[in-house]
Amino acid sequence: MCAVLSPDVGPDVSHCHSGEKTMKPRQTLLAQTLLSAPLAAGLLFFAAAAHAQPVQGLYVSGEGGATFNQDQRVRANTAFPSGRDKWRTGGVGIGALGWGLGNGFRVEVEGDYRSMAYRGLGNDAVQTQAGGRRQTYGVMANALFDMDVGSPYIFPYFGAGIGYGWTALRTSLTMPNNQLNEHVGGTFGNFAYQGIFGMSFPLPGAVGLSATAEYRFWTMLGPQSHTASGWGTVGGSLGGMSQTHAYSFASSNHDTKTDFNHSLMLGLRYEFNPAPPPPPPATAPAVPAPQATRSYLVFFDWDKSELTDRARAIVNTAAQAATRVALTRIVVSGYTDNSSAHPGEAAGASYNMKLSLRRAEVVKAELMRDGVAGSTIDVHAYGEANQLVATGPNTKEPQNRRVEIVFR
Repeated sequence: MCAVLSPDVGPDVSHCHSGEKTMKPRQTLLAQTLLSAPLAAGLLFFAAAAHAQPVQGLYVSGEGGATFNQDQRVRANTAFPSGRDKWRTGGVGIGALGWGLGNGFRVEVEGDYRSMAYRGLGNDAVQTQAGGRRQTYGVMANALFDMDVGSPYIFPYFGAGIGYGWTALRTSLTMPNNQLNEHVGGTFGNFAYQGIFGMSFPLPGAVGLSATAEYRFWTMLGPQSHTASGWGTVGGSLGGMSQTHAYSFASSNHDTKTDFNHSLMLGLRYEFNPAPPPPPPATAPAVPAPQATRSYLVFFDWDKSELTDRARAIVNTAAQAATRVALTRIVVSGYTDNSSAHPGEAAGASYNMKLSLRRAEVVKAELMRDGVAGSTIDVHAYGEANQLVATGPNTKEPQNRRVEIVFR
């Protein structure tokens, strides 16, 4: 046994038997490679992509998955053995609030949490039994870039973040034959940074909602210091002198380096004001296009606000035209005829005003499902006013039961 404990004698790894090898720190090349890989891959995508995915305005996201921590090097001290802390696969959860700039770039603030079980302390001389957990949490500010690689179903993105993190340890380890029982606790905070690479997948039929798959490399600067205390019995040989000491207590610090974490996650992102998709790139020489139709009429059945198949096709045509013309607003106006399912002049007029508003809102929702940004659509309701076909009172006229879509 190479680590011994007493009030006045510390651990000695130089007097191990000849079959043992001196422990050497592992190289951190793997971690450095993994840190640079997401950023390098993102830059390659950026160079090859012709367009950015325009995430626009406020969005929220959440994701979770598995997290893996590389073994952490434990610095030697006067009371406890050195080695490497080993961790089991754990869980990670991240939530973020962000803002898309509309040109592919977006910024966000995230809160993150990771938890994993302690597997033990290992070195060339000591193998331990262990228990307890490591929990990290923090706040990060991220900058990301979303790319359009020519497919409407997948948008890669990459980015980086900086912030502050905390690591809370509640662990214990026992050496063979109970020669040492060590407990580590406390919380340590320091500057943290991360690299991000992921892909988003817009979900059909859910405007603004995307699924995400993501990898993150996260690290917190060290050395990280936590409080350690332990009990042990010294028995063995130091410098050729036989020693036996009573069961005794010692306290010190548990200092670790090389805190490199890798996370694989799935999640969802919701944009509150999704932008319409960009028009496809021109593949032929530019030819002046005919002026697009600037207004559309959508008709409804009597006392109904549901779209018929014909009405839905007209709305779809209007949505496609909106992506090909320069416009600032789309005005959607709802109307009814002057008949009513609720008899009485005042009651009928009030009911028809509400019915015309429902019709206009239904058309707006269909335009948004077809890719038109909701922020460009103004909705108005006029009830029985502004008849397209003049009629007498209480007349069921199909052409007056309409919604007008007008481009400005």
